[in-house]
Amino acid sequence: MIHMNLKGKNFLKLLDFSSEEIAGLLDLASDLKAKKKAGIPHKMCEGKNIALIFEKTSTRTRCSFEVAAADLGMHPVYLDPKSSQIGKKESIADTARVLGRMFDGIEYRGFGQDIVEDLAKYSGVPVWNGLTNEFHPTQILADFLTIREHFGSLNGIKLVYMGDARYNMGNSLMVGCAKMGMHFVACAPKKYFPDAALIDTCRKIASQTGSVLEFIEDPMEATKGADLIYTDVWVSMGEPDEIWKERISDLLPYQVNSDLMKNAGEGCKFMHCLPAYHDLNTETGKTIFEKFGIDALEVTDEVFESKNSIVFDEAENRMHTIKAVMAATLA
Repeated sequence: MIHMNLKGKNFLKLLDFSSEEIAGLLDLASDLKAKKKAGIPHKMCEGKNIALIFEKTSTRTRCSFEVAAADLGMHPVYLDPKSSQIGKKESIADTARVLGRMFDGIEYRGFGQDIVEDLAKYSGVPVWNGLTNEFHPTQILADFLTIREHFGSLNGIKLVYMGDARYNMGNSLMVGCAKMGMHFVACAPKKYFPDAALIDTCRKIASQTGSVLEFIEDPMEATKGADLIYTDVWVSMGEPDEIWKERISDLLPYQVNSDLMKNAGEGCKFMHCLPAYHDLNTETGKTIFEKFGIDALEVTDEVFESKNSIVFDEAENRMHTIKAVMAATLA
């Protein structure tokens, strides 16, 4: 177990943490997961109260924070998009100063990274990023815990991210891989590559950790020898429906299918942060099929349901890693 002192620290983006601190959070998550499986109580934050601000809804993030809080002995208060006046009738600074006097910690899931940064600046208590447009750090911790469980280590693991790498998932996976000495590949049309300034920042980190960062347009070239192929939905929450036509046209060649998995190799695992459009069992999936005649988007059902898919291990680990973040910053 790596010893670290993160008490009182915010968890806003992985750029704020050293490789050792990230590894320490993963160690703590693994320890807390083992305790939960063994039925060993771990109420490390008994009596504390936390606010969960959700301007964008989520099944996994909300359940992870609420169950993790209960396991740690805390009381969570959920504020949905209609319950919070943040940025509408009350400024972010004022909201932060009010909540900071009532709660021991605040989670925010919503839009710009500047919002969660302002909450942290003014609240005076630890603030955790549950997702912004730019970064999704709790998801990356869950991904990395899952990778460690399946491969034993992170160092040198080749992870290929397929699709739109310009936003929170592409950004955060690139940062995380750079920090942990992994081989990161963004595979997409050039216009979907991450921001050039963030790439430069990550290259500097990679020069210290031995990480490899690549940006490749050809799917077969990118996935050759991959340990992991990762993808996400092509249209994010809050984006207009008109974007679907353009994204499908641009990204359908980057769909994760059995040919791509075979190209990577027999040991390659499939990852997705969920929800996934792999069949017609969602309203969105049905609508896309009616409009465009395709029965799967970013990943085929064959790959999603295959023995190489570790998406539900990943989903479970959201809770264990979020618990570690809260315990490390509050206990």
